[in-house]
Amino acid sequence: MGEIFFFRGDLPDTVSFKTSIAVDTETMGLDLHRDRLCLVQIGDGMGNAYLTQIVKEIEPKNLKRILTDSSILKIFHYARFDVAALKQNLGIDCAPIYCTKIAHKLVRPSAPSHSLKTLCQEFLGLELSKEQQLSDWGAPVLTEEQKKYAAGDVLYLHALKEKLDALLEREERTQLAHACFDFMSTRAELDLLDFTQPDIFEH
Repeated sequence: MGEIFFFRGDLPDTVSFKTSIAVDTETMGLDLHRDRLCLVQIGDGMGNAYLTQIVKEIEPKNLKRILTDSSILKIFHYARFDVAALKQNLGIDCAPIYCTKIAHKLVRPSAPSHSLKTLCQEFLGLELSKEQQLSDWGAPVLTEEQKKYAAGDVLYLHALKEKLDALLEREERTQLAHACFDFMSTRAELDLLDFTQPDIFEH
């Protein structure tokens, strides 16, 4: 692991990234309309994590600029939720997108689990701790354990993408995967409009 950088409110002007970043969010819960966004994590693919605590009184202009930069690929695990949470709370559309969960479901649809913990164990031989998953992300001061947990969710997505890209190519599903990724912003908008129960794609 490289370094974990923590910022309150926004990323500094001096922070920049190259062609791809890993992104994750922490919220107060899983209800997109009720539960606020608390933290946005970015991994640079070189072992470093940049954590931005979202606070009401500070506009995260630099964070929003990076997340909407069309020249930077944003790698998520379960992009559907994170993209919707960012749209709901920051008013932005993230693109282009890559989702490791969707990629894994396309190449191994019958796998018993598609969780990040499972993928890291299977493809990278890493054990991720989920002990802090349900901790209080809205606390004004986050613990070092929370910061380490949050960083862990973005530190390995680049490596997972590389493994999954090879499988998508082997199974001839790369084009299908990218079509799914391109649809993610629309899927998130449908979720925010409550087109989930029933899902309009169901019978």
